[in-house]
Formats: sequence, C-alpha cells, structure tokens
Amino acid sequence: MAANANTSFPVIWLLTDNKPGHRNQLKGLGNRLRVLAGASLHWIDVNSVKTPLWRVLLGRPPALDPAPPQPDLIIAAGSGTHRLLLALRKLKGARTLVLMKPGFPLRWVDGAIIPQHDRVKPGPNLFLSQGVINAVTPIKELGTQPRGLILVGGPSAHFQWSDEAVMAQIEELLHSYRQWSWVISSSRRTPASCVQALAALETNRIQVLTPQDTGEHWLSTALAHSRCAWITPDSNSMVCEAATSGVPTGVFQLPAKRRSRVALGLAAMQDEHLVATWDDHYKVMTASPGSRILFWQADAAARWVMKHFLSTGL
Repeated sequence: MAANANTSFPVIWLLTDNKPGHRNQLKGLGNRLRVLAGASLHWIDVNSVKTPLWRVLLGRPPALDPAPPQPDLIIAAGSGTHRLLLALRKLKGARTLVLMKPGFPLRWVDGAIIPQHDRVKPGPNLFLSQGVINAVTPIKELGTQPRGLILVGGPSAHFQWSDEAVMAQIEELLHSYRQWSWVISSSRRTPASCVQALAALETNRIQVLTPQDTGEHWLSTALAHSRCAWITPDSNSMVCEAATSGVPTGVFQLPAKRRSRVALGLAAMQDEHLVATWDDHYKVMTASPGSRILFWQADAAARWVMKHFLSTGL
C-alpha cells in the first residue's frame, strides 16, 4: 500500500474510547509505528463522533471535526470504537485494523491483532500476540539496588481471589528479603479488607500506595526503579507490562477459574520463562541482569503492521 499522497510518511488514525487499557494498547503500537515508520498519529475520540447504525452497515464515514489528514491506516481498540471503525472501512486508500478479538466477523476489516489466549485460528491478516500489547518499553539496564515492586489486583473473572492467600505470599516475601525495600500498590479492584491489610505493612522500607497515589506514567517509572516485580495473576495487563520492561517478574499463586483463557495465556508465559511462578520466587529474587528474555509485543506487532499494511515495511 502506498503512503498517504500528501506526505512521505504514513498517516494513522487511532480510534479510542479513552478507557485506560484500550488507550494503552493503541499508545504502545502507535509509538512503535511512529519510531519505526515515521508515522503521523492522529487520535480520534469516538465518544465525540455520532455514528448511526446505517453508516456502520453501509460503510459510510461520518464527518470528523476537526478533520484529520487522509489516513493510510485506521486502528481501533475497544468495542466502543467498532461502530466508527466499520463506518470508516470503505474510506478510499485506508486500511482498517482492530486490536483484540471483535464481536463482528474479522472479514469486515483488513486485519487484527489478537492475544493468543483468545484462541483465534491463525491467518495471514492476523497477528497473535502473547498477552496484551502495552506502551512500556524495555529498560536498557536493570538497576542493582534491592528494590522490589508488588502490584495487587482483586476479584476477577479468571482467578479465585483470596485476601489471605495474597497477604501470606506478600508477607513471606517481605520476611524472606528483609534487606530489600519495597513499593506495594493496590488497584481499584482490590477489596477494602485487603487495602487495609496492606496499609498495615508500611514501614520505613515498605511504601504502600493506592490508585489515588499513582498517575498515568507511574508504573513505567516504578518498574525502571525496581529490581523485581511481583503481581497478582488477575492483573493480566500489568503482568505483560512488567514482562515487557525486562524486570524479573513473578506472579503470585491463586487458583484459576475453569477454562479461563487468560489463565491459560499466563501459564504459557510461565512455560516460556517470561514470568515466574510463586514456586520459583527464588529465581526472581536472584536473577542476574543479563538473564532476561526480550518480550516486546508492541514492537513485534508494529513490524508486522509495517510489512503487511504500510509501504515502509521492514
């Protein structure tokens, strides 16, 4: 496909519903396309665009105000963006790409990037990612100071949550590695009882945070200053972000719910030694800086996009 006629670099529209997880996926892929292909990125908030059903069915694009440059590629993440994506699918000279498994037939778009755990049959227009694409970039050089990061999620559709089990594993880490300093952060899903138990752990070497204490870029910064990361398995996106950073990463042990695709995906990452199980926590705590495995799905996906959808393919 030729690049946009008005520029020597591809123009890419990123359709967002502004949900943090979906926006993070778009940001990760978009940033790599900007760096590798010189792409011009244009964010479009679908909540500000009215897209009636007839436009979706006929592939008739609505007017955008302000109107961005003619796109070479349109990428969407989140079910809330699908109406506009499908309305734009016949836009002349543009290709369409959806992130995550959509609720419509894949033949309606030109391509898709879907996690392997969604069990979609491989195809030439599909990139099957390990886990979820994110905006974290691998850390060039891991720190040597004994600083650990603990990220606590909460009840989910994929794992059986237990305050007692999570707290027991955290307390074992803190007791076994007394020479380490720790940062512990809860999430919006963490039960109040667990938040209270975590707060009681705070000392001069243990800092306990809540979501109100962290911002958009906090996790990347925290990972860059950490020598290891431990995460509850329900926090799939954070597990992928930590693995991408290259920081030795372990996953606390909680029982998986039956036939959970996310749990199976996590098990595959553990089998490939991208992240460790609780039983292997010693390996995480003693990992050497040079032993990490490169796991950068945003970069791999961007190179696939360039090869299949842009004339600047590598």
